Amino acid sequence: MKDYRKAKKSVDVSVGESVRILRELQEMSQNELSELTGIPQSTISAIENDRVNLGVERAKILARALKCHPAVLVFPGWDVRQESAA
Repeated sequence: MKDYRKAKKSVDVSVGESVRILRELQEMSQNELSELTGIPQSTISAIENDRVNLGVERAKILARALKCHPAVLVFPGWDVRQESAA
């Protein structure tokens, strides 16, 4: 267990903001993401505005389209990098 350390919160980003940030970094519109995922654009908008919970299945679908791990979307802002041995 010595290889693990507790994650620390590094920034305050909501789940919806993490989806929007990743989508925008890839220069993708909500409509394009909708086409890739089959999730209605209105639902993507609601997720990005934190009006609808992301949920595990949608997180998996969106993560695949956004080329990231689902945890990046579900647990935004957590620093889980391995510290170097001192």
